[in-house]
Amino acid sequence: MHRFLASIKKEFLLLLRDPGGLIILFVMPILLVIAITLIQDATFKSISSNSIEILLVDKDKGKLSREIQKSFSNIEFLEPISEIDNIPLTEEKAKLLVASGDYQLAVVIPGGLSDGLQKQIDKNITKILEEFEGAADSLKVKDVEKKLSGKVVKLYFDPITQETFRSSVIFAVDKLVASIETKSIYEAFEKELGASESLKSFNRDNFVKYEQINPSLSGELILPNSVQHNIPAWTLFAIFFMILPLSLNLVHEKGQGTFVRLQTTPINYLTIIAGKAFLFLLVSLLQFTLILLLGIYVFPELGLPILDLGDNLGLLYLVALSSGLGAIGLGILLGTIFSSHEQAAPFGAVLVVLLAAIGGVWVPVFAMPDTMQLIAKISPMNWGLEAFYDCFLRKGSLIDILPEIGLLIGFFISTIVIAILYYEKKKAV
Repeated sequence: MHRFLASIKKEFLLLLRDPGGLIILFVMPILLVIAITLIQDATFKSISSNSIEILLVDKDKGKLSREIQKSFSNIEFLEPISEIDNIPLTEEKAKLLVASGDYQLAVVIPGGLSDGLQKQIDKNITKILEEFEGAADSLKVKDVEKKLSGKVVKLYFDPITQETFRSSVIFAVDKLVASIETKSIYEAFEKELGASESLKSFNRDNFVKYEQINPSLSGELILPNSVQHNIPAWTLFAIFFMILPLSLNLVHEKGQGTFVRLQTTPINYLTIIAGKAFLFLLVSLLQFTLILLLGIYVFPELGLPILDLGDNLGLLYLVALSSGLGAIGLGILLGTIFSSHEQAAPFGAVLVVLLAAIGGVWVPVFAMPDTMQLIAKISPMNWGLEAFYDCFLRKGSLIDILPEIGLLIGFFISTIVIAILYYEKKKAV
């Protein structure tokens, strides 16, 4: 026990004398979480609440284009602009403004759109009446068909515009035109049938409506925010970045000869790495605590949503502890295998970034190709992230996170065993 405590004291003193390591362990995670959360929260608000100015070029000047302009004004996240400096926009001007990055989107309504849509509706209604009454003039139908031509509503997007924004706008425009077309069909039927009172009494409200629901494992309905998404992901990234100072610590001892002197004492390798594991486990829990306090007390002062811990604080610390063990095991393994800073530093840094990338920290796993979704399951960061999400977002219980906890602890044990076996084999040579 005395040797174990002495090993912990040694590691504590080494960590205090390493300002670079302290910055990586404590300052970097805080700055990372604040920066990423601010950026993503601003992005989320720009799509969901803040209006985005878009250019609207009306070549039609008809009933349909007026309806489109009116409906665009009612879309929460879009603010249409038809004039610049009191000069009506042209397609070329709008295209240039979007290409230069001044605006993200320009919508160009083609000329003759209102007339073309009305003729399309008249053609369809005439055909329907011909089928039902057998009295419609087939020559009239052919005459209408000759005058029809396809119309294209052009959407000019800034090349840097994200695909999610493009999809949202295209969906909104498509839904808008379909709604206007349906309204026009009703009006055309009323006109053809003499505006009968029976048609006017039709209920034209949307029969199918949508309600967004976020179910959780506890049965509670929750609405996650950017803070609850980012804190688990980037806390996990910070914990695993502990691999770098931990592995370099071991490599540094080898280079200075400290490790050789330790080998001459009656102390085994397990005791040496146990002291490192215990201290860095405390570091990971301290990292997690600082980031939680950041989410509760600092984020609201920055205009961000407050972090809601719910009733799962104990489970959150259990996940943080298991994730810390996984990171420690990997760091000790790398420090055992590598013998120089040039080997350990770049490999450790790239490995953490790679595990984060395939583990879902940067891009959600469900958005990845099928092959990458399978690969993601081997990343310890993915195990920790899923466990954190079970606690933060899904309000899960201990049973729900046990598989991920088991994988992380098993990963820790496996890496420690491999490190000891490698050390003993190398020592025997």
